[in-house]
Amino acid sequence: MEILKWQKLASKYLVKERWATLRVDTCKLPNGAVKDDYYVLEYPNWVNAVALTKENQLILVRQYRFAAEIISLEVPGGVIDDGEDPETAIVRELIEETGYTFESCEQIAVLYPNPATSTNKTFTYLLKGGVKTHEQHLDEHEILNVELYSIDEVKQLLKDNKIEQSLHAAALFYGLLHL
Repeated sequence: MEILKWQKLASKYLVKERWATLRVDTCKLPNGAVKDDYYVLEYPNWVNAVALTKENQLILVRQYRFAAEIISLEVPGGVIDDGEDPETAIVRELIEETGYTFESCEQIAVLYPNPATSTNKTFTYLLKGGVKTHEQHLDEHEILNVELYSIDEVKQLLKDNKIEQSLHAAALFYGLLHL
């Protein structure tokens, strides 16, 4: 499979910010062709949670997504902080976004949001036995509602294409396969 790999000949950063970094690379393809101006987004890694309460209800969050201009129903999750491992990040994110803590936490998938142009991964966890133990502690720019759904209701939401964020739909599909 190594014969499929591209070789990076040059790289230049155009934007280098905390939440997104854009670089432009020059690459040599296996057939010898050179691809100039290949743009790559460097994002931090993310975590997503398929989270169930003790009563076996799925915890979802609803929030506005500016770029798509939609109010989106999603699984809880967020960015992994520098030096933080994914499991610690998902436990932290769930407390911050939902106020719930859990009896168990299992990694069920690792996905690339868009491996053609982005470098980051999303780690998906299945958490069970959730109990509300805290108040929400949202970031300054986070506004979201916590909503509880039965497993059958979430299956119907997926069938009806009501979970529009692709990584969140994938997380739910993985989660449902593990239940």
